[in-house]
This record gives sequence, structure tokens and C-alpha cells, in this order.
Amino acid sequence: MRIAFGTDERTDVTDAIVRSLGERGHEVEVVGEGVAWPDAGRGVGELVASGDCELGVVCCWTGTGVSIAANKVAGVRAALCTDAETARGARRWNDANVLALGLRLTTATVADELLDAFLTTSPEASEAANVAKLEPDGL
Repeated sequence: MRIAFGTDERTDVTDAIVRSLGERGHEVEVVGEGVAWPDAGRGVGELVASGDCELGVVCCWTGTGVSIAANKVAGVRAALCTDAETARGARRWNDANVLALGLRLTTATVADELLDAFLTTSPEASEAANVAKLEPDGL
């Protein structure tokens, strides 16, 4: 799978995320390291929305800014997650296609757990009508 990755700062955790994605056999498209958080979020969102990448992962200090920026791109459903069950639920019930992580509290171990949950969970077909309501013309 091709996964977009963007962050506004390079840290041990962001290095671990990129390494983990590669070790899982994914092709990683790095949008930016050290770019402004709106650019990281929007860049990943655009790659996912265009279909160039199937999923995305974004990081900033709190995770909030990059998730907001990614969600400004039509077709993106970015979810800020702090634990594996939330990441799993975001995929299962919301068909989230971008995982947002805060660098302040996320360790490499927790990031790996979040990636595992996010990447191995599929959206539930029974939620498709609700997810469709998230499109600009769906509400």
C-alpha cells in the first residue's frame, strides 16, 4: 500500500513511524519534514484525496493542527488518535483515511500500536451511509 506521511518536525517518533511503515511493506511518500503543520496536513490530504496514496499519517506537536489541515481537503477523513482502540474505531466506523498523531505524548511504541490498529482495520459496510454524510453535499 502507498501511504502519505507528513510532519512539521522530524523526531525519533516520526523516524520510527516511517521505518515501521516501510518494515510493514508499505511505500511511504514523505510530504515534508520541517514544513509548517498546515502544509504537512494539506499535502498528505491531497495525496490521499487524489488517490495517489491509499492512506495517510500526519504529525505535529498536538496532532490537532495537521488533522484540521488535512480535513480541509474534500474526501479526507483525518482522525486524531491517542490509543489503538480509537484508531481501530476511526477506521471501522468513520472510514478514516488519515491518522493524525500528536508528538507531545506519543511514544514510538504507542505509534506502532496505533499504526497496527489503523492499518489492519477495514471500514464496516454498514456505516457507508453515515460516512457519505460527511461529503460536502452529504449533509
